[in-house]
Amino acid sequence: MSRRFLISVCSLILLAGLVGCASLLRADAPPLLRLSPASMGRELTVAQRLDVQVGNQTRSVDVALEIDAEAVRMAFMQYGQTVAHVVWDGQHLEQRLAPGWPKVVSAEQVLNDLQLVWWPLAQVQAALPQGWTVTDTFQRRELRHGDRVVVTVRVIEPGHIELIQRADGYTLQVHSQGATPEFAAP
Repeated sequence: MSRRFLISVCSLILLAGLVGCASLLRADAPPLLRLSPASMGRELTVAQRLDVQVGNQTRSVDVALEIDAEAVRMAFMQYGQTVAHVVWDGQHLEQRLAPGWPKVVSAEQVLNDLQLVWWPLAQVQAALPQGWTVTDTFQRRELRHGDRVVVTVRVIEPGHIELIQRADGYTLQVHSQGATPEFAAP
C-alpha cells in the first residue's frame, strides 16, 4: 500500500470523524431516504469528483456512479485506487471497503445525499416522514424540517452542484460532466 494512499485514508478518517460526530449530536437529523433505483425513472452514468468540507478541512474523492432500474452502484477512488464500492438494489445496501476505510463514513448517508440530489421531487417527498418537506425551484432544492432549512442543494453552474448539509455540518461540492439534476433542467 502506498504512503499517499495511507495518508489519504487517514485524512478521510479524520474528516469522517468530524462528520460522524456532528451527526450523532443531532436528534433531528434528516431522515435517510431508501428510494428504489427504479424510482429514479431514468438511467445515469457519470464520473464525479466530490469535495467534502467540514469546518476548514476539505478532502476529495473521485466517484464513478451508475444508476439503472436494478441498482445504484458507486466506486470511490483516490490516487487511482478503489477505496470503497457501494451497491444499493432497493432492498439491500452492500459495501466493500478498503482496509482502513473509516467506519463512521456511512454508505447510507452517501446514498441519502445522492438520492436527494438526483431523484425526482415526487419520489423524495413521498419518502419523507411527517414534518419534513422538500421543495424545488429552478437551480435549487431544499429539505426542510418544519420551517427550518436542513439541506440545500443548488446548481452553481453546469457540472457543479453544491450540497449544504446544515444538520450535520458539512458541504459537498459535486463536480461532474454531462449530468444535471431534474430540478435544474431547463
